[in-house]
This record gives sequence, structure tokens and C-alpha cells, in this order.
Amino acid sequence: MKLGRRAYYILGGKKSADLSDLNSWLTNQSDLAKNKYHINLYSETPKSALKVKEVKKVYSEQSVKKNGYEILNAFFDKTLGKTPEFMAFGEDVGFIGGVNQSFNGMQEKYGVERVFDTGIREWSIIGQGIGLAMRGFKPIAEIQYLDYLIYGLAPLSDDTATLRYRSNGIQAAPMIVRTRGHRLEGIWHAGSPLGMILNTLRGMYILTPRNFVQAAGLYNTMLQSDDPAILIECLNGYRLKEILPDNIGEYTVPLGVPDILNEGSDITLVTYGSCVRVANEAVLLLQNMDISVELIDVQTLMPFDVHHLIQKSIKKTNRLVILDEDISGGASSFIMQQIIEIQDAFKYLDAKPICITATDHRTPFGSDGDYFCKPNTEDVVETIYKIMSESDVKKYNTDLVSILR
Repeated sequence: MKLGRRAYYILGGKKSADLSDLNSWLTNQSDLAKNKYHINLYSETPKSALKVKEVKKVYSEQSVKKNGYEILNAFFDKTLGKTPEFMAFGEDVGFIGGVNQSFNGMQEKYGVERVFDTGIREWSIIGQGIGLAMRGFKPIAEIQYLDYLIYGLAPLSDDTATLRYRSNGIQAAPMIVRTRGHRLEGIWHAGSPLGMILNTLRGMYILTPRNFVQAAGLYNTMLQSDDPAILIECLNGYRLKEILPDNIGEYTVPLGVPDILNEGSDITLVTYGSCVRVANEAVLLLQNMDISVELIDVQTLMPFDVHHLIQKSIKKTNRLVILDEDISGGASSFIMQQIIEIQDAFKYLDAKPICITATDHRTPFGSDGDYFCKPNTEDVVETIYKIMSESDVKKYNTDLVSILR
């Protein structure tokens, strides 16, 4: 193959039957290599997470508002009741129902074999999940906070993410790793190391819902699939109110399909997770400044925007901002590569694309630490306003820039 490709470099400018035969041979060898080396990273079976049928949410006049943790509690209750192979475990998951009460009452109702506690040992929590998943159970293995995922990263990277690939599709461990993070307060409870996760866990789907209604739908999708995934809940959203769908436990959320939360014409703002609430606030403020923002929640980082909806948005707005709670060069770099290179959106841009990220150090304790070290609403407003002012200096006041960050 190597010699054939180099021969083509030399002969490529010539027309001959031999060159045509060489081209055909190279193409055939590439196809053979693809089928031999580049398959089964993710499920290609009829139970692939990408093939799970979408079921829309149902709301009515009787739909009620609940705290975020109560949305999940209702989902887990229904799922435990109808799916005997489903179980959940982790630090504090069993007896007290989880640190955020999403499994409250579930151990008492369904037993200690289905909802149970573990010790403080992330590595073995992941190991339990792998073994159960390989034997036909549908486990949720909880890592209490996203910051602590690093202590279970080795078995996730070496085993869970690679099992299907290195067994050529014969084996799989379709576990769900449940965790929570993005932002709150303090060095060990405000992490968002998505760059690390994206770079080490290819072979697992990476799900980043903005709220708990979406999280329940993504959980339901994964429980119907034979793919492994990690789902990161919004740590600062458990007591925010959401409307409980009437068909909780039945609806699904498709992977790789972003939500356009606000249609706009001036600029495209792409984000995920807890940053969606920050972005929503910024969109409202920018409307008062006569700036129309198209806000897109990617929902899942892996897979990423399988239908290239973001490219279609940039065709309309010609500007791009990525809002990310990870440090600079983290998930924002992956998102940028997907949009600019994979979706080929560069040719539609009229301004330099910008990433708004967290600072490069850990988040100090306290609300001030969160404000100054994670992206905030004012960062988004001022960044977008500056981009717009570069296109029309007469319309926008160029002095409206941040002096604090």
C-alpha cells in the first residue's frame, strides 16, 4: 500500500490503463483497511443508540412543575418498575437516595440488590458496571462528581470504551456512567474536564443535557441501546423548576441532534450543559441591544451534530461564538474542529470565530470564584457585542467592552 501510494505520486499526472488499475487497487485496499481496522468503535447493530426511535415529550394542562431532582426521581421510579435488569449504584445512591435525592425512596421500594451504595472507590464502581453490563444487566454506575471521574478513568478508557472495538464487535459493556458537574463552587465540585473526556473515551457517547427533562430522555435512549455512555448532569440545576412531561419514562431524546433554543440572524452561539442558562440570559440582554442571536444547545458532544444543523445556522448568521465551561483548548477546541473542519463552515464566516471558556486554573470556593473563573452572562454579552461592533461601528458603541476580565 505504501509503495503503491508513492508510485501514484510519480505517475499521477499521466494517463494510462496501468494508472487506472493502480487507482482501483489503492481504493480497494483502503476499503479493506477500513473494514478491518476502523469499525465497531460504537455499536453498528440494530440496537445502536443512534437507531433508537425518537419519542416526543407529551405535555398537557395537567402537567406540573417539579424540581429537577424530582424529574429524575420520577423517571428512575418508572424505569425500575418496568425494567427488571436496570439497577443503579454508587456513593450514597442507595440508603439516602443520592446526594441530590434523585433516587430518594428507590432502595426501600425496589430493594438493596437494585439500588445500592458503594465505597469511595471510583475504579471498582466502574469495574462493577462493566461486569454487570457484559452479563446483560442495564447498570447506571454513579461517579458522585465529575471531578472524581479521573479516579475511574483507567477502566473507562482501557476497557469500557475499547471493548467492542478490540473484540471486533463480539463483546460490549453498555453501561451508563452517571455523574454531575460543570459548575457550582469550589475546586473539587466545579470541574468540567470535557477535553480530557473527549480525548480518552472515544467509544463511549458523551451526553451533556441542559436540564433534567432532557437528561431523562437521554437516559431512556441509552437504556434501549447497546452502547456505553457517560451522562453529565447540571450540578447547579437540581432545585430549578421544570415541567414534568406526562409521558416520563417513555419519551426519548436522540443523540447528535442539537436544539435550536432561539432563532436569530446576526450570530450563532453554540453551547451545552449549564452554560445554556448563561447563554439564555445573554440572548435576552442582546435583544435589547438590537442583536439577534441564534442559540444552539448541542446536547451531546459525542456524537456531535450528525445533521450539521450548526453549519446551516452559520450560513445564515456568518458569525460563531462557542461558550464552554471547560478550560481554554478543552471541549471548545473539539467543537470548533467539528464545525470548521468536519462541517466545513469556515467558508461561511465573515468574522473570526471566538471561544468563551473558563480560566485555566481550578475554580476557587464561593460565588465570586464561580463568577470570575467560569463564563458568565456579561462575558457573553460583551464578546458578542464586540464582534458585532466590528461589522458596523456606527450602529454599535465600541466602548462597551469588559474591563474586569
